[in-house]
Amino acid sequence: MYINFDPVAISLGPFFIYWYGILYAVGFIYSLKTAKIRRKNLCFYWETKEMEKFFYIGFICILIGGRIGYIIFYKPTFFIANPIWIFKIWTGGMSFHGGFIGILIFISIYSKKMNIKFFYISDFIAPLIPLGIGLGRLGNFINGELWGKVTLNTKFFCFFPKSIYDDIKIIEKNNSLIPIFEKYGSLPRHPSQLYEMFLEGFLLFIILNVFVKKHVRHGVISGIFLIFYGLLRIISELFRQEDSQIGLIFDKISMGQLLSFPMIFFGLTLLVFTKKKIF
Repeated sequence: MYINFDPVAISLGPFFIYWYGILYAVGFIYSLKTAKIRRKNLCFYWETKEMEKFFYIGFICILIGGRIGYIIFYKPTFFIANPIWIFKIWTGGMSFHGGFIGILIFISIYSKKMNIKFFYISDFIAPLIPLGIGLGRLGNFINGELWGKVTLNTKFFCFFPKSIYDDIKIIEKNNSLIPIFEKYGSLPRHPSQLYEMFLEGFLLFIILNVFVKKHVRHGVISGIFLIFYGLLRIISELFRQEDSQIGLIFDKISMGQLLSFPMIFFGLTLLVFTKKKIF
């Protein structure tokens, strides 16, 4: 079974619609529709049109922040030399941490303008985010980017390029061929994008939505999001090939892990503050 996805979902003459963009759009539509359903549980009144406005602007802030974060954290020299690529977001190249900073800034401005407490809003939208993260990771997988690290454990879930398959002729117990992903070079690699899709997307989604049903204090959901996203990202990064232009920082940790440690710290701090009923 050969796996070689075409990043382009639909081609209309000179115009292309990429799976990456479609998956982001699906995540946004899900978040908005779910928000409308859960709006009745808010401790403040949020008019439907005003909520929609918030989500539209917030989505744009996530895209802008994600792109700027990717440029700053991962490829500053490349984008300085090729500024036109800044606008080619459909080809991939988004930083979660950059998008996260973007939405935080927007919530801060919006909450002050509308006189609504910051954590009323952040607790409400945090459980809506993970599914979008998971779909974004699926987009990374389809684009053939953010490769996994090499693994020689052929019994583990990994993808084999055609050259390796031709040499070792590995067959599963059910006699179907192990998937082959030719974009990853000459060695078998972990499908780290799928690990991240499961951990940062679906598992985090389940965790947050379990706590939503418990009606915890304001700020707790936001703190749990910070802690568990940071932890799950650090774990998934263990299987992800570090960026060649950056490598490992201090020869031990990746950029994604470095940016995730502060999330855990602030998440724990937030839970301490909520326990003391500061918010």
